[in-house]
Amino acid sequence: MTVLSEVDTGVSVQYLVKIDDMSLGSFSTCEGLGCEFVLETREEGGNNTFVWQLPTRIKYSNVKLSRPLGADTSKIASWISGVASGYTGATAVIQAMTTSGKLVAQWQLNRVVPVRWTGPSLTAEQGKVLTETIEIAHHGFLDAGK
Repeated sequence: MTVLSEVDTGVSVQYLVKIDDMSLGSFSTCEGLGCEFVLETREEGGNNTFVWQLPTRIKYSNVKLSRPLGADTSKIASWISGVASGYTGATAVIQAMTTSGKLVAQWQLNRVVPVRWTGPSLTAEQGKVLTETIEIAHHGFLDAGK
């Protein structure tokens, strides 16, 4: 993660997403950016004060991005159809932007792959905003400064 300004905070943000050089557009929510270290515990003979906690691997959670349905929906369909015809490792960049267009933070994700796309529930009875959600898996963070 790169934090570009100590003054700007993520109070009201949108998330711009690019997969390699293809923009997927902006999203209103971004959930799941995170990781977890899997620890292995080891007890050392003669040492009764603590148990060793050794990191063995790191797990990355899936990222879910949601937004109101719009013209950029076709960009998601294009990316998904490209992956369906043959997977190649892609890099994603998620940028948190203020409403005035200033970059707050960005994350680069290594080897992303779509997990799930969920479109809107189409019913004429409800007058609410139609939304879509894309869930992506990744294999770690890249240094955004490089």
